[in-house]
Amino acid sequence: MGANVAHKFRTGLKPQAFVESMTKNQDTYQNWSDAFSWEDEQDRAFFASLQHRDDLRCLILAAEWCGDVVRNLPVVLHALKETDMPVEIMVMEEHLDLMDEFLTMGGRAIPVVIFADTGGHVLAKWGPRPKHVQAVMTTFKQQNPDRNASDYEDKIKVARAEMLEQYGEGTGYQQVIVKELRELLSSI
Repeated sequence: MGANVAHKFRTGLKPQAFVESMTKNQDTYQNWSDAFSWEDEQDRAFFASLQHRDDLRCLILAAEWCGDVVRNLPVVLHALKETDMPVEIMVMEEHLDLMDEFLTMGGRAIPVVIFADTGGHVLAKWGPRPKHVQAVMTTFKQQNPDRNASDYEDKIKVARAEMLEQYGEGTGYQQVIVKELRELLSSI
């Protein structure tokens, strides 16, 4: 990754402060959070096993207006809560310098979950969406490189609808995120 985020440590919000400060989408956020449950006890045990590691830090780029944040952040926070890892929420608009180091296909897509060591060296990142949902946007961007094309807005609406479909109605996507985070943290 090469990036270093040490200068950002202790400049973000504690997760609870972020949630409490939400003026948009707080109810929806809370509903997704309340809907979370551990379907696989081994997953929970994996995250709990990270409690003995005091070398990991997590910064999460987020903003309350973003649908993917409202949907995905509760899952990330439930999983990380088990680890006792220090987690800070970096409100995107207040940390654009950091945001611009972690673009997705050249764009500011959130949430971005950044894992670093105590020295601030970035070890891994996750986001902004589960891989199968992000695949829709990746394909869209490859097929529609010109943001100024006359039909761009119509086509992105279709892509966004398709992404919602990929998320599905229920909470199945939450287990996908848990597995992706587990895989990522297993590798560092």
